[in-house]
Amino acid sequence: MLFGLPSPLRGLIATLLLIANILFWVPILMVFAAIRLVLPFRQVRLAVDPVLVGIAENWIACNSGWMALTQRTEWDVQGIEGLDPHNWYLVNANHQCAADIFVLQHLLNRRIPLLKFFIKQQLIWVPIMGLAWWALDFPFMRRHSEAYLKKHPDMRAKDQESTRRACAKFALIPTSVTNFMEGTRFTPAKHARQQSPYRHLLKPKAGGVALAMNAMGNKFQAVLDVTIVYPDGIPHFWTFLCGGMRRVIVRVQSRPIPSHLLQGDYGSDPAVREAFATWAQQMWSEKDAQISALFESR
Repeated sequence: MLFGLPSPLRGLIATLLLIANILFWVPILMVFAAIRLVLPFRQVRLAVDPVLVGIAENWIACNSGWMALTQRTEWDVQGIEGLDPHNWYLVNANHQCAADIFVLQHLLNRRIPLLKFFIKQQLIWVPIMGLAWWALDFPFMRRHSEAYLKKHPDMRAKDQESTRRACAKFALIPTSVTNFMEGTRFTPAKHARQQSPYRHLLKPKAGGVALAMNAMGNKFQAVLDVTIVYPDGIPHFWTFLCGGMRRVIVRVQSRPIPSHLLQGDYGSDPAVREAFATWAQQMWSEKDAQISALFESR
């Protein structure tokens, strides 16, 4: 254990272990991804995809290992009991910092299928990691404002079709499709700029979740609504690496898939979009109240 070392030294060690972990697992991942690329047949995908998932789960387990080695975090977690690693989930969480990814992966790895995040299209060019996300079939999405889509309605259909193609791959083996509904990390400046009606959250954007539910809603066992709270303040990434994430509160609530949202076309039907927006806003109101209660009880 390295808890007694100065924080900057722990941060340096954690960074080196994080990089070493990436450089070890990604080349192995790419070997099997190349096989799938060269032999694009369903039976090959059925054989190779579980191997890719296993590699990713080992990668995440190693991340949890260096986190335990360099950090002394107090975890207050409820709601992860009884989850099924052999089923499909739609996972949604509030988003505050890069540490959110590590928190979700640490707590849910092998409890549910591998988390596959909606990622901004431009992130495919991130060195090494872009290849890893591509190999693991993370859905890359273009994010357009509602104003842009009103001027270019054809883009809504293109984005919808891209998401459906990505989600179609997830129907072959159990998968956890993961989305941050806020679309970006929470900051006070973004909160003020949006004039968000929520105290602790940005406004939710239901598009990614809606397209995933439209594409494969009959597969999902539940929506896992995850709330993450950092009682000592949201950690910057370097603070996280240096062991400054002292306490984390996580609440996971399993919500049923709303059957009325599985019908209709989100891309072309304003009534369907309004129904999704209402559902998302209700969930966000409950999450905002939950975060307030967790801060008050800390």
